[in-house]
Amino acid sequence: MNNIFVYCEIEKGKVADVSLELLTKGRSLANQLGCSVEALAIGHELSGVEAELFRYGADIVHIADDARLTPYLTLPHTSIVVGIFKEEQPQIALFGATTLGRDLAPRVSSALKSGLTADCTSLEIGDHSDTKGNEYKNLLYQIRPAFGGNIIATIINPDCRPQMATVREGVMRKEVYEYAKTGEVKQVDVSKYVSDTDFVVQIIERHIEERKIDIKDAPIIISGGYGVGSKENFNLLFELASVLGGEVGASRAAVDAGFVDHARQVGQTGVTVRPKLYIACGISGQVQHTAGMQESAMIISINNDPNAPINQIADYAITGDIADVIPKMIKYYKKNSK
Repeated sequence: MNNIFVYCEIEKGKVADVSLELLTKGRSLANQLGCSVEALAIGHELSGVEAELFRYGADIVHIADDARLTPYLTLPHTSIVVGIFKEEQPQIALFGATTLGRDLAPRVSSALKSGLTADCTSLEIGDHSDTKGNEYKNLLYQIRPAFGGNIIATIINPDCRPQMATVREGVMRKEVYEYAKTGEVKQVDVSKYVSDTDFVVQIIERHIEERKIDIKDAPIIISGGYGVGSKENFNLLFELASVLGGEVGASRAAVDAGFVDHARQVGQTGVTVRPKLYIACGISGQVQHTAGMQESAMIISINNDPNAPINQIADYAITGDIADVIPKMIKYYKKNSK
């Protein structure tokens, strides 16, 4: 009762990174609240996944294993999650802001009349006092950019439970829990929650296109913005990335201008990254972009504008034209690495 639940996405026996990230965060929140973390795994041939979920902080793992539950179908998954939440009464429920999570979480929220905050960039525990003098303790602060990223909003849900939020992959850190142990496994009786009408839709054929570009785990990222100027100018960034052994990223403005593929987009509507080195080229540094890279170990900014917002979070700021600066970086790196 009143624990934290994390819905875990599982494909071919592998737990999605976003689910492990949410377990890590859920563990941290649960330690503050003095409650347990419960993971919910729904699918087929799930034997063994509980071990990984325990490693990342789960105390209890609910396993709903049925051949009809994979691949993902909206109706049966919704019925199972809603049914379990009604019985267990969690105070917080976390979902990944993936294609699956964005389909499932709103349906669960609507069925439970609980409210939902999408695409959170931070989750914290805190108190709240309203204008009527009511005091609320240990609420979930659901923090996310709002109004086009111009402000950071903190959203609370004082009265309805569970407090629900979705979080995009990469926003939270994924860490094995220091005190991980084997917990309790609860086998879910699927037939108790689903009905024949939940399976009126059948998947006849399924095609999954593998991700061709994945910059999320790159140790070095050379990222370009609209200030790079053109698709051709991005070749400089690719050359520098090749020399340094990194990947090329981009801001939304550069992607919208057609300079690079969307898969390279870093920021609120792209990928969240934490490389050892992030070089921002011609990027102004609006909150939509910095939300996806501000936890990089070292940030270098190259920009014509010495007052660009990106310089405020950069460890080193280089004022200049990328057409002059990057070729020099390539030249001297090659010279010094011999």
